[in-house]
Amino acid sequence: MKLRKTAAAAAVVLALTATATACGKSGSPDDKSDKAGDNKSAPPTPTYKVNTAADVKDSPVFEKIKGKTITIGTKADQPGLGYENPGTKKRTGFDVEIARMIAADLGFDEAHIKWQTIPSEARETQIASGGVDLYVGTYTINDERKKQVGFGGPYYIAGQDLLVKADSDIKGPDDLKGKKVCSASGSTPLKRIKEPKYGVAEAKAQQTYQLCVQEVVNGTADALTTDDSILKGYAAQNKGALKVVGNPFSKEPYGVGLKKEDKALRNAVNDALEAHMKNGDWKKAYDATLGLSGVAASNPPAVDRY
Repeated sequence: MKLRKTAAAAAVVLALTATATACGKSGSPDDKSDKAGDNKSAPPTPTYKVNTAADVKDSPVFEKIKGKTITIGTKADQPGLGYENPGTKKRTGFDVEIARMIAADLGFDEAHIKWQTIPSEARETQIASGGVDLYVGTYTINDERKKQVGFGGPYYIAGQDLLVKADSDIKGPDDLKGKKVCSASGSTPLKRIKEPKYGVAEAKAQQTYQLCVQEVVNGTADALTTDDSILKGYAAQNKGALKVVGNPFSKEPYGVGLKKEDKALRNAVNDALEAHMKNGDWKKAYDATLGLSGVAASNPPAVDRY
């Protein structure tokens, strides 16, 4: 392991430190810059026409919010997916765009969307209690969660992947034998990478993925592993220094969380997703967010009308 950092790596560390400060507890609220979310060289995000005649019959949730405000839960610390600029409070990312296009089809413009940052462990509670009307934030659809909430979508199929240095020779999970791999404490990716078949020398646990990114930059870890969608955001944030391997080894279908019994709203969400996938908005939204990682969009997934 080289003890001397290259100038490029040092520059990335400085950028990461600035971003971590902006996202954390001691950042300046007056800093209007946003390397994670406001990329001026990015393609523009689509404009979504608001359906002023929207009506979702037999939906208790829609009846409550019709003509008022829709509350949408999401993440605020995932570049490229769900990110909130600490200075401007502007929300950006692919999940945010998915939420905006659905809201527009339900009759809500940007001024009538209330964004709510919800931690992962509180998602089901907030949906079931009505704290949020929809939740869009790297929310994997699975049978266990379906016992508590409903899902529209999927709108994206993620998979566990690897973030490595741009010049790394790691091409997939088969190349991890004897390597040091970092992920977030208590996460499914960390648990999976510890399986004997991968043969890693060390599975390093950190409190945040941002700290794992810095480990990869410093060379104290060979790779960061989590959902490829999250990794794409970090790759875009550190373009030229880090890359996503692009060889996923799990399947994580992202859905729109909503009240379990509100089938009418679930159908309306699926109608909106299909319409925006068909008219090209889905791909435009991807290109302006996750696409900045250099990984091209695949075809949109088929929604599951269960």
